[in-house]
Amino acid sequence: MTRFLVTGGAGFIGSALCRLIAGEIGEPVVVVDKLTYAGNLASLAPLAGRPNFRFIRQDICDRQAMLDILRAHQPDVVIHLAAESHVDRSIDGPAPFIETNIVGTYRLLEAARAYHGEREAEQRSRFRFHHVSTDEVFGALPLDGSRFRETTPYAPSSPYSASKAASDHLARAWHHTFGLPVVLSNCSNNYGPCQFPEKLVPLIILNAVEEKPLPVYGRGDNVRDWLHVEDHARALVAVATRGRVGESYNIGADAERSNLALVEAICAILDRLRPRGGGRQYRELITFVTDRPGHDLRYAIDATKIAAELGWRPRETLDSGLEKTVAWYLANEAWWRPIREAGYGGDRLGRAV
Repeated sequence: MTRFLVTGGAGFIGSALCRLIAGEIGEPVVVVDKLTYAGNLASLAPLAGRPNFRFIRQDICDRQAMLDILRAHQPDVVIHLAAESHVDRSIDGPAPFIETNIVGTYRLLEAARAYHGEREAEQRSRFRFHHVSTDEVFGALPLDGSRFRETTPYAPSSPYSASKAASDHLARAWHHTFGLPVVLSNCSNNYGPCQFPEKLVPLIILNAVEEKPLPVYGRGDNVRDWLHVEDHARALVAVATRGRVGESYNIGADAERSNLALVEAICAILDRLRPRGGGRQYRELITFVTDRPGHDLRYAIDATKIAAELGWRPRETLDSGLEKTVAWYLANEAWWRPIREAGYGGDRLGRAV
């Protein structure tokens, strides 16, 4: 049995990970989440009442509280996902990104270092601290087929990616300086069930359902590598439990698509699953809006290392994953409707200069 503690477990990726660990795998998991605007206990509802699941509302910036939680629950693996993660929000207001992503990670690393040092030798040998990050720390790629590798130099462009780059460096430093057994991963753009409606994929789905404009930045030619969140969750477990200490692993699905092409693909799925009246198509709602500052042209992940070392490969293609994702949002209005009614989603942010 491996005992997991997941920070940010009520968020999009974190909840998918916890549903996998406590549900499908059946291992015990403790979720620590501050429940900011993007945290949603409804995403963890399938785990409610399970003896191998525990939720604790806490801020990772409170070092002593996190140390107390570690001591009380004795996890073998910490998977650190708690973060402010929306690029557009980081442009409009960087402060929470600095506080949570950098200061919070520092304090959590310090709590983990103290906890690790207190454990017996056999327990210390099993402990892992998995710091989860993003491909955005690497900056932008040209349209030439190149991809981010684990050795690609960091060149973050937004306040969000800069804060994640800083936290990556902290995690590595705590391994090299203090001997904390750290593993890292950097993933491409995620999509799937329970994603907060301000992100592109659910924003487009829900705006289309509500007959609202489908906002696309610039000309829509920015390219991203899209990864289904459940594939990502399986990769995170593999890295956390079998990855080599001190190493980083890139996680991507080899599924590049321009933003405009992605939006058009979603529209085509909706045309089949929930046709508009009068023979109209959803793509008629596409509206080009002013691009956000510093918008990186292209991201793409080379996931050779995780495939070769850990045997992980995505199960979903972009087409199959989008089909399932659109169907999930159509069938789960009870999950997303309260969020939309609270005023989240429906527009693009990140236009501050």
